[in-house]
Amino acid sequence: MKYSKYHALGNDYIVIRPAELPGEPDRGIVRLICHRNYGIGSDGILLGPRDSSRCDFGLRIFNPDGSEAEKSGNGLRIFARFLWDEGVVGCNPFTVETPGGAVSCEVNADGTNVKVELGEVSFSSAAIPVEGPSREVLNETIEIEGHVLTFCAATIGNPHCVVLSSDPTADQARRFGPVIELDARFPKRTNVQFMKVLDRSNIRIEIWERGAGYTLASGSSSTAAAAVAHKLGLCDPDITVHMPGGSLRIEFRNGFFATLTGPVTKICDGAMTGEMFAQSL
Repeated sequence: MKYSKYHALGNDYIVIRPAELPGEPDRGIVRLICHRNYGIGSDGILLGPRDSSRCDFGLRIFNPDGSEAEKSGNGLRIFARFLWDEGVVGCNPFTVETPGGAVSCEVNADGTNVKVELGEVSFSSAAIPVEGPSREVLNETIEIEGHVLTFCAATIGNPHCVVLSSDPTADQARRFGPVIELDARFPKRTNVQFMKVLDRSNIRIEIWERGAGYTLASGSSSTAAAAVAHKLGLCDPDITVHMPGGSLRIEFRNGFFATLTGPVTKICDGAMTGEMFAQSL
């Protein structure tokens, strides 16, 4: 099984063409491939390019636990770079269909940076979704282990819970993130970001990713956190998001229509052996 591996600020994905993984992807195989000791190791799998009736390309995104993600900002940038490396696209914009909606991608001249128009961020409880009455989910509270946390929720095609924090840390994300991910008020589970606003143009976040766990960077998480900061009036529409893996630029226009720009690095091309798949987790 041939593959290509990339990372976007330390958030790494394996790209596999559909012909290499025929049929419906098996959750066990996905978990094995993503496992960092028994497989290749990654934060997810990008399965594409696939046929699409409304976009230039189709894409499916899988988390390390075998579940399928609706959308991934870093994953989409990596997939765009993969298509560019394969000579399938140039520097002109092209569209990709994901389960979380269609996006437009554009790779810069040397392939080092990719811009993705992710779509419009919504804070609607019905769209995210979040249990309870119909509302915008802003400045609500959740209690965990005696700690009362203030959060806002948003969707950019996948669900996010942004927790306001005076000092986001990896330990905080690892401690509270998995509890919030599985909280009953989020029927589809949720990605979790712990956010501190630095000034009108900069925020800092730590991330617990649904189905993946703690991660160094995330494009959709950056977008959701930036949207919350802008929605609360704490930041202007052009925001740099700082994460342990590096920084991304998020721009909002026409309200909350988001564009994400950041680097992508190619790691390797390779082939998985049949012997690897003889084991199971």
